[in-house]
Amino acid sequence: MKIYSTACPRNCYSTCSMKVYVENNRICKVEANPENLAAPEGVCLRGLSYVERTHSPDRILTPLKRQPDGDFREISWDEALDTIAGKLRFFKEKSGPQSVLYFTGSGTKGLLNAVGAEFWRLYGGYTTTYGDLCWPAGLEATRLTLGENIHNAPWDLENARLIIMWGKNAAETNIHQMRAIDLALEKGAKLIVIDPRRTQTAETAELLIQPRPGSDGALALSVAHLLIENNRVDRDFIDKHVLGFPEFARKVKDFTPQKASVITDVPVKYIERLAEYLGAVKPASICAGFGMQRYTNSGQTMRAIIALTAITGNIGKPGAGWIYANLQTFIFDKIKDPIAFFPPQKPDGTARVSIPIARLGQAMLETKNPPLRMIWVERANPVTQNPETHKVLEAFRSLDFRVVVEQFLTDTAREADIILPAKSMFEQSDVIGAYWHPYIQLKQKIIDPPGRVKPESEIYLLLAQKLGFPAEAVAGKIPGASDEDIEAYLEKMLAPFPELTLERLKKGPVLAPGTKEVAFADLKFPTPSGKIELLSREAEERWGVDALPDFFEPVESAPRRSKESKKYPLYFMTPNTKNRVHSQFNNLSLIRQFSPGPFVLLNPDDAVERGIKNKDRVRVFNDRGELVLPARIDFSMKSGCAAVTNGWWISEGGAVNFLSLGRETDMGYGSAYHDNLVEVERAEGAAHPANRSLRRKGSG
Repeated sequence: MKIYSTACPRNCYSTCSMKVYVENNRICKVEANPENLAAPEGVCLRGLSYVERTHSPDRILTPLKRQPDGDFREISWDEALDTIAGKLRFFKEKSGPQSVLYFTGSGTKGLLNAVGAEFWRLYGGYTTTYGDLCWPAGLEATRLTLGENIHNAPWDLENARLIIMWGKNAAETNIHQMRAIDLALEKGAKLIVIDPRRTQTAETAELLIQPRPGSDGALALSVAHLLIENNRVDRDFIDKHVLGFPEFARKVKDFTPQKASVITDVPVKYIERLAEYLGAVKPASICAGFGMQRYTNSGQTMRAIIALTAITGNIGKPGAGWIYANLQTFIFDKIKDPIAFFPPQKPDGTARVSIPIARLGQAMLETKNPPLRMIWVERANPVTQNPETHKVLEAFRSLDFRVVVEQFLTDTAREADIILPAKSMFEQSDVIGAYWHPYIQLKQKIIDPPGRVKPESEIYLLLAQKLGFPAEAVAGKIPGASDEDIEAYLEKMLAPFPELTLERLKKGPVLAPGTKEVAFADLKFPTPSGKIELLSREAEERWGVDALPDFFEPVESAPRRSKESKKYPLYFMTPNTKNRVHSQFNNLSLIRQFSPGPFVLLNPDDAVERGIKNKDRVRVFNDRGELVLPARIDFSMKSGCAAVTNGWWISEGGAVNFLSLGRETDMGYGSAYHDNLVEVERAEGAAHPANRSLRRKGSG
């Protein structure tokens, strides 16, 4: 049995290092690699399930082609590539290369992901997407305020004396962060959790504050009001390092605790206690989650929360700071901040053909000159993970041809004409970074692909050959198929960084060159003024928002939609769960033991009002769609809210984006699909017929 060091490439904070045991080309065991100081104590349940995931009998091991009756049959690689190449030639000739949409997600990280874009450039161009489903409003808010997206090393959090988890349930979504929190608490730190749900993270909290969804900005501005009014701010730090404080102070003067209490549903005494803690206890760290910045007001909300760290002087010190995204490992990117999510530009400054990911379905249908005729999907499951599942399905089915590269028959794969089998993380080497800790890691090849599986880079190489791309044009952009070719490609990418070699990375994780364990310790901020900018002219000019952090209601909220809110009075929350990375992993039997099916979480007051009892089948619905699910009644949920974890497949009955609408955040081109009001009532039927009608014949 051999033991290899590798790392998990999933879209997850932890990006865990792991030791993998291999015998006879099979994964036998996965365990922690303690060299990663951010995640030294073990892989999560999902990591343990890699043994099953890699060798699952449901895994796609050969190309599949849709038949006229809707079923798939196995085909050879030659037939698959000949079919795809023929379609690509036809669409390029008849409609131009930009009639092809190249859609990628964040299902797996790695430098080799860049090979796909290189292929499509060689093809002559393509249509792409801009924006992101995950985090760009918060990224842009941070960039505008602090200049770049970095934060203290994860293990520094144990130095904090006050930790505020604002909209973040680390116990499920960032489990290794809880170790640092526990160490801090053992040293006497205080934990405050701000979340409409009483999560597992809140169980050891000194204070739990449950604001109305989408109202966090008003809460932050009110806390700022109290800090300034009671002179609990760091005047020396502000004078030296903060731009726009006088204007900000005038802005928040009207955000009294009484006013904020009406907006947020948070009692005045809790707002005052939050301000007292933040004004008195240092060093303080504020850790913000991603879900809170998926509203139409979320960029400004995040700016308001960041301002609290600035005016209290909690930046640039051990145990203090703004913890959101740590892009210190993004050393290979030419641009490593949210501008990368903006609409692509041609050299002459005109926009290249691209469509907003937040409005994917509608934008696909609206695209003209040329209209879209084909889509290629990899590392993504947009049918269920993008807003407006109905519209995404309609857009997919309006195309002439669909190719999906996948390991399993996801909802998106079931819509394909050709499915190409994707490698697992253990079947090709790659170099990966992280967005929470500062380690560069090698995702090392440790087994050969099963069946007729080919890594995506090899698929592109073979397709380039089928299309007759010149060998000299392909060389250097698309690596060869051998392990030696892949390692040579990665060494070339690592060449600018002498500290990073494949031999070194094979031994374990390596800190990114120039890593700062305490972000902004030099108190230099790469903003236009060189200071923390509470007053940002760029925010005003680029995004059309107030130059100062401000609060306004989300587009879809009870106060702004009084008529609709009578019809749909509940805020629909779709949080992550520790059992899945969005729509990945729940098809595995190990995970299903702990996550057998979807349910909607309701507060007892809301349940009683609707005559709903625990485990009753209920309809969760609005004008856009509905789900039929069992109800779970629990005081952990704030009254006026309903929650279903995201990532369920359509066949499982919990695809939450049947109810969402494609909207963009106020900055960063993020997806504001958490602007979402619903109603819940007892269900007469047992299933949702509209969902069934959306299934393709033969697709399950």
